Amino acid sequence: MPGNPGALEGIVGEHLVQVEPSYRRVRVVFGGAVVADSRSVLLLRETGALPVYYFPVGDVTPGALEPSSRRYDCPHKGVATYFHVAGGARRAEDAAWSYETVTEAASPLEGHVAFDWPSMDAWYEEDDEVFKHARDPYHRVDVLHSSRHVIVRLQGIELAESARPRLCVETAMPPRFYLPRLDVRLDLLRPSATTSVCPYKGRAVYFSAGIGGTVVPDVAWSYPAPIPECPKIENLICFFNERVDLEVDGELIERPTTAWS
Repeated sequence: MPGNPGALEGIVGEHLVQVEPSYRRVRVVFGGAVVADSRSVLLLRETGALPVYYFPVGDVTPGALEPSSRRYDCPHKGVATYFHVAGGARRAEDAAWSYETVTEAASPLEGHVAFDWPSMDAWYEEDDEVFKHARDPYHRVDVLHSSRHVIVRLQGIELAESARPRLCVETAMPPRFYLPRLDVRLDLLRPSATTSVCPYKGRAVYFSAGIGGTVVPDVAWSYPAPIPECPKIENLICFFNERVDLEVDGELIERPTTAWS
């Protein structure tokens, strides 16, 4: 796990804990109120976990935290005490925590508070809203124009064929091929009610496939309006390698095993 010169890294067993300062101003909104606003946040990155922002206690809005009886003893970071978060007329139970005692590896977190991301209403880095979790500065998303020949089949039925895909190579993810809509059998796809958000790409909509009289749910997705940092996938369609037969340049690609399998 790479770091920067301002980061503190520690190993607890085989578990890596890295804390580093972030230059970004970060705000948390809950119940119509800003409950934390800081230009001095710390970013925690550790083995097997999503990145988490920690705010200096002084940058949390007075009255936003109410003591909770919950405690958690983390072998890698120390003993955490929890708080309920109050914003406007709303209250989120056990939605923030702070380490009252810390391990050496996590010592910069002393005097800082973290918030449970999904329990809050909105998060902002500077003036851009960020979705799902804090963005890892070492996570890359590269989208490349390609001339590979891609064929997508499901239950022997061809759903798409393209010689002009865009290859998305993203840290810790299987390679994904985004295809122009003109190269996709849209007559076999139907919009799904499923949506998701990605902090690196934006909000996705999904498609199910109608094969004969059977509907196979959520086999593909698209970003109609990706975030400005990822414009090259706009309105293209990508199929789950885990759920369809994907052939690239005549080679059938093995289905990866992921959270979407």
